[in-house]
Amino acid sequence: MSFINKIKDLVSKNASKAAPAIDKVADVADDKTKGKYTDKIDQAADKAKEFADKLDDDPKK
Repeated sequence: MSFINKIKDLVSKNASKAAPAIDKVADVADDKTKGKYTDKIDQAADKAKEFADKLDDDPKK
């Protein structure tokens, strides 16, 4: 099993915990870049949360 598949499996089993974790990571990244890339970080976090939601809804589990 590839690394990406392991992550997908982990996220799909813990989807309710994914969004808060993504938000925390985005906040840390924003702090480290001193707000220089806030828009890009927010966009990436939103995409990651959408992906996690899709994994949660995946009937192939």
